[in-house]
Amino acid sequence: MDKENKIKIYLADTDTEQLSKIENYFSDKDEYLIVGKNSNGEQVLADVLETKPDFLISEVLLGGMDGFKILQSCKQQLGEKAPKVIFASNLSHAGFISKAMKEGASYFMVKPLSPENLEERIIDLSHPEEIVKINDRDRQLDEKISNIFISIGIPAHIKGYQFLREAVKLAVDEPDIIASITKKLYPTIAEKFSTSSSKVERGMRHAIEVAWNRGKIENINNLFGLKIYGSNDKPTNGELIALIADKMIMEG
Repeated sequence: MDKENKIKIYLADTDTEQLSKIENYFSDKDEYLIVGKNSNGEQVLADVLETKPDFLISEVLLGGMDGFKILQSCKQQLGEKAPKVIFASNLSHAGFISKAMKEGASYFMVKPLSPENLEERIIDLSHPEEIVKINDRDRQLDEKISNIFISIGIPAHIKGYQFLREAVKLAVDEPDIIASITKKLYPTIAEKFSTSSSKVERGMRHAIEVAWNRGKIENINNLFGLKIYGSNDKPTNGELIALIADKMIMEG
């Protein structure tokens, strides 16, 4: 593919392992071009202003200048030619996600970051006229689910968080999938994250156990307006997914 027709990507992260993982993935694909990478925010800004990539994939916290400041500066100095910014961070608190969206980020993804999922977002954002409504809906749904997980004590850094969030989204789109949790839901998530159904099931169960051990059960009851759980009433994976998905559906 001609260099000018490739999607140009710049990577900004202090996590060298994460950088290499993403760089290797996109470097193997002919339709993308990695135009630079750095962990220092000031250098990232200088490079982006020079290379003018289509996408900036950035951690929020960088050396010298944070991702929010880079985003603001790009918009001020490049205007309509500013890159679309996708934040990828461990800072999954609702406040950070909300701030990122208000500042003009195109998407916020929680680490650990899957290159395949990142590519999906890039493809979506490369055709905005086709996916504006879908993207807005997905973003709102991600924020709502993240807020619930934070409230009930499921930490963002464990795999089960990602698995459960994907499961809730699937259940919102296809409520009947809960009836086929082992035959359809687990395998669908396993394929997306390049893992096995058994690891998906265990990861979800571990995430729920962590939440219960943190003692935030009352937050769950307050969230749904009913005293449905006690300290010894830990839900199954399917029960928690269905409960949160139903709440999302009822809230539109």
